[in-house]
Order: sequence, then C-alpha cells, then structure tokens
Amino acid sequence: MADDKEREGPDLVVAEFHKKIKDAFEVFDHEANNTVDVREIGTIIRSLGCCPSEGELHDLIVEVEEEEPTGYIRFEKFLPVMTKVLLEKRYRPIPEDILLRAFEVLDPSKRGFLTKEELIKYMTEEGEPFSQEEMEEMLSAAIDPESNSIRYKDYIAMMVVDDG
Repeated sequence: MADDKEREGPDLVVAEFHKKIKDAFEVFDHEANNTVDVREIGTIIRSLGCCPSEGELHDLIVEVEEEEPTGYIRFEKFLPVMTKVLLEKRYRPIPEDILLRAFEVLDPSKRGFLTKEELIKYMTEEGEPFSQEEMEEMLSAAIDPESNSIRYKDYIAMMVVDDG
C-alpha cells in the first residue's frame, strides 16, 4: 500500500501529511485563529505518531516559537517543521522487541512483571527521568491494581503503534 503512494509522487505524500497536521492542530486551536497553546504541541506531535523525548520536544518548540515567545504557536510556523519531521520519519516509536528487551533488563529474575515501586525507581532515577505527571500517567495505564505491578508484555502490546 505504501508503495502505491510513493509511486504517485512525493507531492501526494506531502499533501496527506499537511492534512493530518492541520487536522491535529485544529483540535487544539480553540480560538480558530491558527494558533495553539505551546503546552499542547507535545500532544499534537504525539498524535501524529511521533515520540520525541522531552529534550527533542523542547528543541522543536524553540524551532516553531516566535522570536519573542508569546505562549502560542502559529500554524504557518508549525506546518513546515512538522512536515519535515514526518517526511524524515523522525521520533519513531521504539519497536516492540526493543521495549521488551529493556523491560527484561530491569527484570533479571525473568518474572514477567515489575512492582510499582521498581517501576517508579527506574523511571524517575535512571536515564532521562520522568516528571511526576508522566509517572502518574504511566502508572494509571500500566499498573494492575490487584497485583500492584506491571505485566510488561501486556503493557507493551497496549502501547505499541501499529504502522500497518
């Protein structure tokens, strides 16, 4: 299916990206004036299938902000930057097998789960630490309330974006 699109030319692909970007942007353009609150940019970018780190998101925001930041992002500045991101396939989600291996490293005894406490420790003390808000969001989606743990294979299956 993707081959058909590529044969029809890059213009069609760009036009499709423009429509997707405009549709995603308009959801948050509450004033219908082609601007969105800068705090919504991460949500918009993620809704387009991109998964930038917080650092990468910050760099993108700097790129689309006005010289004198207003707290709002204009569609005309966002569109070309986001189109380029999509064309270059930047910030792709991590493949399922790599996510599984990462969880398995954190679970050396191969139990198939991590406790809530273990998950909090790893996600807030290692690598690029999660914010309190990110941690709460992950826990609400990942933790089984009965066992107070995360069965990571189930969580990964729920999280993975199907590119099909």
